[in-house]
Amino acid sequence: MITQEQVIEALKNVIDPDFDKDIVSLGMVQNLQVDGKKVSFTVVLTTPACPMKEMIHKACVNAVIYYVDKEAEVNVTMSSKVTSKRAPKENVLPGVQNIIAVASGKGGVGKSTVASNLAVALAKQGAKVGLLDADIYGPSVPLMFDAVSERPLLEDRDGKTWMIPLEHYGVKILSIGFFLSDSQAVVWRGPMASKALMQLINDAAWGDLDYLFIDLPPGTGDIQLSLASGAKLTGAVIVSTPQNVALSDVRKSIAMFGHKDIRVPVLGIVENMAYFTPAELPNNKYFIFGKDGAKNLAEELHVPFLGQIPLVQSICEAGDAGRPAVLQENTPQATAFNELAGSVAQQVAIANAKKSEKQAELV
Repeated sequence: MITQEQVIEALKNVIDPDFDKDIVSLGMVQNLQVDGKKVSFTVVLTTPACPMKEMIHKACVNAVIYYVDKEAEVNVTMSSKVTSKRAPKENVLPGVQNIIAVASGKGGVGKSTVASNLAVALAKQGAKVGLLDADIYGPSVPLMFDAVSERPLLEDRDGKTWMIPLEHYGVKILSIGFFLSDSQAVVWRGPMASKALMQLINDAAWGDLDYLFIDLPPGTGDIQLSLASGAKLTGAVIVSTPQNVALSDVRKSIAMFGHKDIRVPVLGIVENMAYFTPAELPNNKYFIFGKDGAKNLAEELHVPFLGQIPLVQSICEAGDAGRPAVLQENTPQATAFNELAGSVAQQVAIANAKKSEKQAELV
């Protein structure tokens, strides 16, 4: 007879590579049941987008068969619960588990495209996701989600009027662009723009979310500082092209998040427009903006490298059509964005775990 104790001991040999600990000590094994040679249990991952999901599933099955009984019938259910180190009753966005800034030092590197596809990719994989367009002067989210003509509803609750974010492709979205005409410019000084951003955060009914991505404008100005001081950020994703002129500003952006008065973890760097592959030559890569610039910078600065997004015409066309490229089926660009989503979710879980360890050391 197989016992639960035998199964538990066997599963202690399955190591989660992100945390370098076994899945039993991490509390990931739940609902263990044994009936003769039938063994079933649930493995609770830190995100539905875990890139190690299949590897961990296979390792669990093999561990029971190898260490317990080669005739065991093993049924593993893969589940997830997104981790968070935000206090349960945060004053700002209390229902949001993780707030992630998507930033760039320079404009024109495709930051909004990356943020939009990243949000949709995680929503596709089962996460509850929101996207806030914090680029007050040049909002892009309405166009990228085919919502230019839509307006958020307003709802009175407990004596306060709340904005209700729109929902497209499973993502809750909000932008100053929803309150402007196509040709209307925002002519505000920094404090006014910062106030508008905080209204989009504090006066919107975001509800319960696993991830809220905030698409920042380029640079290191008022908007970035207001967000860092007004919301408890889980971390920041930095977007860059491979060329030196963009990488120079990436250094400044990373330095800003590491400033002693800000202290926001950099989850990693994304290299957008990394290479071009002609349709007629699918095995050829042309490095139009330089090769591996962001990747090399990530190694130099000792921050995670999250992945490369190719320069593909359909990414631009999909954004203009309001249908993010990650919604495509079996294309290289969709695959790249899905892999990026897994990498970002992975780094969020690692950042939360590191924070837990630091808090434990202080107790």
